[in-house]
Amino acid sequence: MPQTTSTTNAPLSAPAPAGDTHPARWRMLALLATAELLGMSLWMMGSAVAPALAARWSLTPTQVGLLATLVQLGFVAGTATSALLNLADTVPSRRLFALSAIAGALANAALLAAGSFEWALASRFLTGMFLAGVYPPAMKMAATWFRARRGLAVGTVVGALTVGKAGPYLVQAIPGIGMTTVVLAASASAVAAAALVWLGYRDGPYPFPPRRFSWGLVAMVARGREWRLATGGYLGHMAELYSYWTWIPVYLAASHAVRVGDPGAHSALVGALSFSVIAVGGIGCIWGGLVADRVGRERLVTTALAGSGACALLIGFAFGGSWWILAPLALAWGFFVIADSAQFSVLVTESVPPHAVGTALTLQTSIGFLLTTITIQLVPPLVQLVGWRWAFPMLAIGPALGIWSIRRLARARATG
Repeated sequence: MPQTTSTTNAPLSAPAPAGDTHPARWRMLALLATAELLGMSLWMMGSAVAPALAARWSLTPTQVGLLATLVQLGFVAGTATSALLNLADTVPSRRLFALSAIAGALANAALLAAGSFEWALASRFLTGMFLAGVYPPAMKMAATWFRARRGLAVGTVVGALTVGKAGPYLVQAIPGIGMTTVVLAASASAVAAAALVWLGYRDGPYPFPPRRFSWGLVAMVARGREWRLATGGYLGHMAELYSYWTWIPVYLAASHAVRVGDPGAHSALVGALSFSVIAVGGIGCIWGGLVADRVGRERLVTTALAGSGACALLIGFAFGGSWWILAPLALAWGFFVIADSAQFSVLVTESVPPHAVGTALTLQTSIGFLLTTITIQLVPPLVQLVGWRWAFPMLAIGPALGIWSIRRLARARATG
């Protein structure tokens, strides 16, 4: 997802030189990608252990959705706090990342001590808030090492964090693994990410000036037609993305139960596939970065939105059917649904003056993650109304609106 701190995306709008030459650039990118993979395992952990929590407290589907929604709200609160306090400019990125990852690990582990559903929600909120210091700073850190191939670099980091978000599902798929192991494995991974960045990272050769968030610029940014169109595409993307990530494991389990004719049926394949359909987005992000650098960002995001929207429309026909049909569709959706994510940040940085980049990105991201708190919660009522077979096709509305907005943006720039 697009970067969120006030300085994260500023360098993405800088002119690209002929090439990047620093010999340490790929090593640092690999370090940051590994750290993101480890650190972002905290994000989807609540959804991964939701069945155990639902059994413990007799949760409704709407309450299960809140376990994901509170992470989104926490992330919005964390990014807003970071922007208002200007943490990205006053705290070195290495330190901000490491401290945030450790704090997130502790907040995540607190879920094991939660004596009620409300305390579990508080744990997820705090985890999301601290992850605002893990995800966005890594984008800024990668940007200091790359200019000419920044699309690929950012896509690689976003791809790594996508795989990391899927990690708890992989752990859960191991036979005999309980909730305690899943939770502690995610926290341990975040601590390892903190140590990796603290001990191994240093800033690259392309520093950039601070881009502070400014309430005074909000109205000016919002009046900009190109910013509104770029943000419209991003909102279409976000409306679909987190609903898919949150509910696809439940959809796969429900499909398996229908296929075998047993509502209580379980399968290790469901856990492995739940990991795979999210993790495959890591490959999608790298592909998206490569293609965007070559053919243009508007064309790439339009293609990715069309691909993910088509999968949303088609996957209902595979519900309850053969894994040989359902699994490829779910994997294709997971590939396309995130492939364009990093590029929306670039489109926004190109839509406003340099002095307004930080404000534009903070405003865009806050609106986007707030939207996900609604779309995640809309799925359970849809399932009650039309069933799982036809609930997911509704998500195609987001990509359709996103394509419409990005095409208008492309025409506006062409006639500029």
